[in-house]
Amino acid sequence: MRADSFHMAAPPRRIAANALPALAGSLAVLMTAAPAHAVQQPERSVAPIDLGALTALDRATLSSAATLRVTTTAPDTYEVQPGDTVSAIAARNGLRTADVLAINGLSASSIIYPGQTLRLIGAVTEGAPAASAPTGSAHVVSAGETISAIAARYGLSVQSVLTANGLDWSSVIYPGQSIAIPGATSPAAPPAPAAPAAPAAPETAGTYVVVSGDTISGIARQHGMSTQAVLSANGLDASSIIYPGQTLSIPVSVSPMLAAQTAPAPASSGLDAEQAGNAALIIQIGRELGIPDRGIAIALGTAMQESWLRNLDWGDRDSLGLFQQRPSSGWGTPEQVRDPARAVRVFYGGPADPNGTATRGLLDIPGWQDMSYADAAQAVQISAYPERYAQWEQPAYAWLAAHG
Repeated sequence: MRADSFHMAAPPRRIAANALPALAGSLAVLMTAAPAHAVQQPERSVAPIDLGALTALDRATLSSAATLRVTTTAPDTYEVQPGDTVSAIAARNGLRTADVLAINGLSASSIIYPGQTLRLIGAVTEGAPAASAPTGSAHVVSAGETISAIAARYGLSVQSVLTANGLDWSSVIYPGQSIAIPGATSPAAPPAPAAPAAPAAPETAGTYVVVSGDTISGIARQHGMSTQAVLSANGLDASSIIYPGQTLSIPVSVSPMLAAQTAPAPASSGLDAEQAGNAALIIQIGRELGIPDRGIAIALGTAMQESWLRNLDWGDRDSLGLFQQRPSSGWGTPEQVRDPARAVRVFYGGPADPNGTATRGLLDIPGWQDMSYADAAQAVQISAYPERYAQWEQPAYAWLAAHG
């Protein structure tokens, strides 16, 4: 999401020394609050109190404030509104941010969205894990959850949850999906089948020197063969990266019927149909514009970070679409920003930018090719959390190989 404006905290209010019960509750909330959303609302502060002017009883009451729990009349549930954060919702209802997170199975990195229903009342045991389901059972994914958050909730490692569900670090989970929770009660895995004999190396018919903008799938189409055939002939897989000047072996062509019978199914990219369609569009337009693979990978990762590779009709403030571009910042009308093909071209920028020079795309950033992956994405997006783009670098290349 983009960060083109800032909010200033309200001026501090002075609190009388004789209002210690209220102050104690406020301190308890402030001392235990934890961030829960990419855009944080500032916490309200209180003016300092002259402790020397307090009685011994007052000081004892104040010193024990951190152990007090706030009594609240909050509703059982709350529907998230645009601009809400977990910390702001908790503060408005006299609750601790940490408790709201725990009750809803969220972590400090979880994202909430307008229309989502949060539970405000629920039992949370001090110092105990938030999860109530035993290991060896299943967890149904809620909107905004991540594998890392689910693993933390059950006190497990991320890798153990990935392995138990046949997932990897590039996999994408979705609301309603059932995630197996590994544990001692889980059934033992069946014996692994004997590994098949390694196939003989394919016969090659020639070589091809990679040029800028090439992909394995494009090279395969040029030579009338499957992508898998070219990958196998060169000892590559779907996540391999090729580069200009590299020499690839081109295998002997086989009939389409034989290829269909012998070629293994392509590995899943971990994207659903909507995400895969948007990824293919980003790649297609990148190819048309002559964008190198690195630039296309940056666009794919940026769209995943900003919108989960979905053409959203909502976002932070007036952000919309695949890249959460903002009409109020000159990226186009709301209808233009939600046109996926146009949004992709605007992100790439350069001479073909529909916005002209009104906005700055990737090709307009001097030296973007020499920047780190996250820095290049940030140069276009100007995000409040630029470091978050880096997590999508490796998955983006896998998506490029699968859908390019």
